Amino acid sequence: MTTAALIVNTASRRGAAAYEPAHRLLLERGVPVTDAFPVTDPARLRETVEQAVGRGHGLVVVGGGDGTVSSVVDALAGTGVTLGLLPLGTANDLARTLEVPLDLAAACATVASGKVVDIDVGRIGGTTFLNVASLGLAVEVAKAMSPVLKRRLGPLAYPLAAVPAYRRHRPFTAELTFPAGDHEPVRLEHLLQLAVGNGRFYGGGNAVSHVAGIDDHSLDLYAIPHGRLREHVNTARFFRSGTFVEHPEVLHLRTRAVEVATDHPMAVNVDGEVIATTPVSFTVSANALDVIVPQGSTAARRDRQNAP
Repeated sequence: MTTAALIVNTASRRGAAAYEPAHRLLLERGVPVTDAFPVTDPARLRETVEQAVGRGHGLVVVGGGDGTVSSVVDALAGTGVTLGLLPLGTANDLARTLEVPLDLAAACATVASGKVVDIDVGRIGGTTFLNVASLGLAVEVAKAMSPVLKRRLGPLAYPLAAVPAYRRHRPFTAELTFPAGDHEPVRLEHLLQLAVGNGRFYGGGNAVSHVAGIDDHSLDLYAIPHGRLREHVNTARFFRSGTFVEHPEVLHLRTRAVEVATDHPMAVNVDGEVIATTPVSFTVSANALDVIVPQGSTAARRDRQNAP
């Protein structure tokens, strides 16, 4: 039987309180955890996961938010090591996409008795992401999200932070090119936000689009023009369903790769963390990461020929 390692980001919203109960619950449910690490410094998460992989663990259970998981994806993708997910962050959008329960006990039960699927991984230059990368308003929102606000309000912190972010935002111009030739180049002016999604959800349950998925081997790109506040409020009503991309002024494209340049260097928010600057290129690696999901989840399947 393969052994497992438990790695919890105790700086995440629920990480510190959840570490010991998670360890106990996993053992009670028969998960063979032989190494357990409460990581207080998020900068050490990746090296801790790399150590777990190097020790031969076939299952690495990671507790934290979306930024936590994205920061360690490179250490797991393509290794054949399976990710177990304990959603302990603010938005937990990867868990929402994969239909992993947000309740700790139920998430531990999923690790113990779920099924293994393989999911796509987005790449922005040399950095991986699972949910969405965006520029424009989303970056201002991320900057307005203090750790205290996130810890106290959870997903409700996003709309609260969006109000001052909207007031500060200045429109921008973006030029999109598509290396695979699946679309003609596009120049977009006076934009509010541009996003490239690998998964389905972002921002605590908003959908990238109504057709986005994490196992469809493509990226969903949308661009929202800057306009009147009343128009944006109306569009925002459809963020949860993702049907806002059907608005005639919203551009929505699906692609395997896109290069984004802007009229001035702009920060890029990747799964809740601002870690890149335009110009940037986005690609998708199909079926790159093994992860445990509930038996009833329809978010992804096991595609690889060498799957056990």
